[in-house]
Amino acid sequence: MDMQFRLPDVGEGLTEADIVAWHVKPGEPVAINQIIVEIETAKAVVELPSPYAGTVSALLVAEGQTVDVGTPIITVNVPVAAEDGTPQEADAPKQTGAADAPKQTGTDDSDAGPPARQPVLVGYGVKPGSTSRRPRKRPPTRPGHYPATPNAPAAAPPGAAPPPVSGPDIAGFFRQRALAKPPVRRLARDLGIDLGGLTGSGPEGSVTRGDVQKAAGEVRDRSVSEESEPAAGQQSVADLSRGEQGTAEERIPVRGVRKHTAAAMVASAFSAPHVTEFLQVDVTETMAAVRRARELPEFAGVRVSPLLFVAKALLIAVRRNPMINSSWDEAAQEIVVKRTVNLGIAVAAERGLLVPNVKGADALPLADLARAVDELAATARAGKSSPSDLSGGTITITNVGVFGVDAGTPILMPGEAAILAFGRVRAAPWVVNGDSLAIRKVTTLSLSFDHRIVDGQLGSAVLRDVGSMLEDPVRMLAWS
Repeated sequence: MDMQFRLPDVGEGLTEADIVAWHVKPGEPVAINQIIVEIETAKAVVELPSPYAGTVSALLVAEGQTVDVGTPIITVNVPVAAEDGTPQEADAPKQTGAADAPKQTGTDDSDAGPPARQPVLVGYGVKPGSTSRRPRKRPPTRPGHYPATPNAPAAAPPGAAPPPVSGPDIAGFFRQRALAKPPVRRLARDLGIDLGGLTGSGPEGSVTRGDVQKAAGEVRDRSVSEESEPAAGQQSVADLSRGEQGTAEERIPVRGVRKHTAAAMVASAFSAPHVTEFLQVDVTETMAAVRRARELPEFAGVRVSPLLFVAKALLIAVRRNPMINSSWDEAAQEIVVKRTVNLGIAVAAERGLLVPNVKGADALPLADLARAVDELAATARAGKSSPSDLSGGTITITNVGVFGVDAGTPILMPGEAAILAFGRVRAAPWVVNGDSLAIRKVTTLSLSFDHRIVDGQLGSAVLRDVGSMLEDPVRMLAWS
């Protein structure tokens, strides 16, 4: 029999995902837990295993398409056991509606319990049977009042008898309302496109962003072609526009990780009152400690960088100032202080900015912290971070120095109270011993914090503690 595998929620209530790459084709055999597709969620790229064993009947969603959780993405023909116990192929499936759920062969619906779900790599697969969308909300109506439709008769003049009415065309009204998500409706409104005149290419005939953008392009091309010819020796505005733009423009769909990051940064920037403080630090001794650590056997095979010491200094500063490791609970109007530090490390990956975090980083020795940071960063750059890697962070470090930048004003990760930016390390003249000038290794630290939780005194104390430990790494031993 044909079994449909619906897109599961792979973590934290995600509502949609992009199909990145299929690993199977129609007609190919597939085994339980075999990786069949890569999807990109708002968190990461995830490999989905098959919950069924059989033969791939059809791929229901193309690569590059965005689909909602619960949407069927693949059909697998599963062998059905014959009466003698030997498996055999089911007959060709009949055409069924979206509401027809596949039933388990060999069971009696009247007394059988719910069929068990197969254990797979992501959760426990999907429940056999169909899932359905929530009913779409319709505009409220009053008794005797219906939406106007094109077939409705014109209003009669005052004092005249009203024309006969055959009944309101309610079905026709709702047929005119195109099926589209709110962001698509907003885009159509911004571009001046009437959704009712479009034929949707999405699931269930819904109108997609691509449909709206295509319609907008056709309108633009039509308006350009209808422009009058310019006078001799002159160019029209449209000609100049085409000449200046040409092909020097590229449009990149915002999906997956980049889409989630953009939404999260906007939400954070406009919900938490940000304050950023800066501190220049002489890190000459820290750079010497980095070189010394690279020679120790405990760090064999591990990349030791100044970022490691910055991370350790921040972890100790959090221990000394625990309120910095907090979040704001808007609903409860409470500050939630986290007793464990899940240290986020911002990583610039091909798919966008990722911030995996080291769970329980405050309890790790320096060498173990170095290994954890290296492994998490490598996984993120490869696009293989799991939703667990990318969730649950409590405080974050971003290393802008690797881009040759001295400082920045980083935006908080949602749900966190602080983020530390580590600038480039450079040689600079520096006053030492109160009155002598020397060339030292200098960097700039930038600490952004949520001013609802962290006041200037606390933010300054944390930044000063981190700076003191980087100026004299021995302080890490004294304060840890």
